[in-house]
Amino acid sequence: MKPLNHHSALIYVMVIVSAADGVMSDRELHAIGEIVKTLPAFRGFEQHRLLPVAQECAAMLREPDSLDAVLSLVREALPHALRETAYALAVEIALTDSRVMLEELRVVDLLRRNLGLDRLVAAAIERGARARYQISPE
Repeated sequence: MKPLNHHSALIYVMVIVSAADGVMSDRELHAIGEIVKTLPAFRGFEQHRLLPVAQECAAMLREPDSLDAVLSLVREALPHALRETAYALAVEIALTDSRVMLEELRVVDLLRRNLGLDRLVAAAIERGARARYQISPE
């Protein structure tokens, strides 16, 4: 397996969370596309590479024990400065379709531990994401 660059690692993070529940919803796929278009961490990334990178990750996930391998690749590819960004993207994708599945929570927690993020930092990221997705009670 060849090493990833930071762009691919961030895309892998979003794909593994989206695929965690067995379904990559249209909302999640749209969110991934928008994030890649707008987030400063993706400057210099060629948009036409998004689908091949996502497909590469999805293909890897079909193999046994592949989640650990993908998480290891992600950890190796991400500089420390982008590890909180990766976690924030994972939480963002998990919240995209307004319901967070248990499998998604498990993957997000595995990612947090794999990247060595402090629980308080993770909680702050999660709270910020929940605030962005909050809807008004009717």
